[in-house]
Amino acid sequence: MPSNVEGWKDEVYGEEIREHLFEFAEEGWESIPDDEHDAWFERFKWWGLYHQRNGQESYFMMRIGTPNGILEPGQLEVVADIADEYARGPADNPEFGGAYCDWTTRQSIQLHWIRIEDVPDIFAKLEANGLSTIQACGDSWRNIVGCPVAGKDKHEHVDAWPVAEELHEEFKGNDAYENLPRKWKVSVTGCDEGCGQGDINDLAFEPAEKEVDGEETMGFNVRVGGGLSRKEPRFARDIDVFCTPEDAPKVSAGMSALFRDYGDRNDRFNARIKFLVDEWGTEKIRNVLQEEYVDYELPSAGEDLREDYTYNAGRQDEHGDHVGIHEQPDGNYYVGLNVMVGRMGAEDTRELAALADEYGSGEVRLTQRQNVIVTDVPEENLDDLRSEPLLEDYSPDPHAFMRGSIACTGTEFCSLSIVETKNRQVRYARWLKENVELPDGIEDFHIHLSGCTASCAQPQIADISLRGMKTRKDGEPVEAFDIGLGGGLGEDPHFADWIAMRVAADEVPGYIANVLDAYEDESEGSESFREFIAERDEEELEALADPEETDYEDPFMHNTKMTWYPYAEDDDMDDRPTPARADGTPISADD
Repeated sequence: MPSNVEGWKDEVYGEEIREHLFEFAEEGWESIPDDEHDAWFERFKWWGLYHQRNGQESYFMMRIGTPNGILEPGQLEVVADIADEYARGPADNPEFGGAYCDWTTRQSIQLHWIRIEDVPDIFAKLEANGLSTIQACGDSWRNIVGCPVAGKDKHEHVDAWPVAEELHEEFKGNDAYENLPRKWKVSVTGCDEGCGQGDINDLAFEPAEKEVDGEETMGFNVRVGGGLSRKEPRFARDIDVFCTPEDAPKVSAGMSALFRDYGDRNDRFNARIKFLVDEWGTEKIRNVLQEEYVDYELPSAGEDLREDYTYNAGRQDEHGDHVGIHEQPDGNYYVGLNVMVGRMGAEDTRELAALADEYGSGEVRLTQRQNVIVTDVPEENLDDLRSEPLLEDYSPDPHAFMRGSIACTGTEFCSLSIVETKNRQVRYARWLKENVELPDGIEDFHIHLSGCTASCAQPQIADISLRGMKTRKDGEPVEAFDIGLGGGLGEDPHFADWIAMRVAADEVPGYIANVLDAYEDESEGSESFREFIAERDEEELEALADPEETDYEDPFMHNTKMTWYPYAEDDDMDDRPTPARADGTPISADD
């Protein structure tokens, strides 16, 4: 039997949701029937809206898709204005204030505390400036990711941006692919770093070279079935197909149609292409793609250029995350700024837009490491840009613990998360910077903190992987983490080994410090942290370090999921000010 979600989608889905969404917006939150909340909230995702968690009724997260992370001149200012006007809730975040933008690990933008009554106005502002939330969530093509400096990087074999742009235009709002069994994540990589992270996507185009019609041609090898979530990580697998940039849309249409028709619509847990690849194998995937979905003969795979991949490879020579100042092929520079845990206040976002316009072309790009890049900066503007006060907080040369900090949304807003995330990872990074001396040679150290097993912070591909859990300490329930070590991508990708289970949150910094001490004491000097971990078996890794209490203090040890908002002065569910009217006043005030 098809799942409940499939039944809801059969009734209303795709672009037609917009009409209903606008009707609810006009009539207000209370017009959504209580017994239809689950159905409508599931449908709203197609238009980029997630209802926030229990205790925050009537507020939504809004995701704005930015293909390949590219924001054209003027667009970032629009996003900042929308955040400032519409993304303020009934309580402020103590680290980030009352209005902010989240840059995601899929090069998108998330805003919080959005009221349904404001959605039509927000959509109008976005669409008037070439932006949209269409299919930013839901069971369809998600935001297409890739190298954030495609077309502006000296390290690329082929400019992947025109391909990503064409796929975005072809498949966003295309009714033939609007209703898939689950989300469909696509990566297009043209550089030799591998920063498109194709390994963890449903469909990945990765640089390759092949003789076509007697000429050596740059294009892509095709890999299928990657993903991280639900403790079922998979690396995308090679299906022995090469395609030119011109043929990428044909292969994309064929693969997403194959998933549409053969993906599991009965069990949503199993409704990802990675499980179909498990079941069928790559040879059958290729054969069905060829026989049923593509009208030309698929070439076999070309020469794989993955051996050049350095992104998140755990090596000291990796070009990696694009933080820093780097020369473009045209002689200008791009400046990658570190945004710890991917969150930037609305005022800072507006200032960033102004700096991009003053010193560069006005274009800003988002990375899969939750950072931002200002492009097209002439060399003579670099010193002035570096001296701007904003770059004191968002540095092109950050400390390694700041540079490597990634966190998902957490219990602040997410119904799936088990623990508080963003503010905690900020506190972790600050404590580590002040108290732990990094071993020689480490300039880029990744700590990814995810609030649950959904893996939105991509913990399995970090040096230190943190996955939200619960445990008991001194007889009391507290927030905790499973800790993994040694994950990463690059030429030889490896998922983290989960070593320490259910470590109380306030003992995690001590564990990290002890692991790094062990690495410094026992390593041979030339090996990276990831190589050091890979050389040891599970028993050796378990004996490597212990959790430890330190002077680090964690204000979120209690069960933040049971609060209406973790940072509110009165955070009990009984004190929640929601649901709220369009003006933000509590509806309960009428009772």
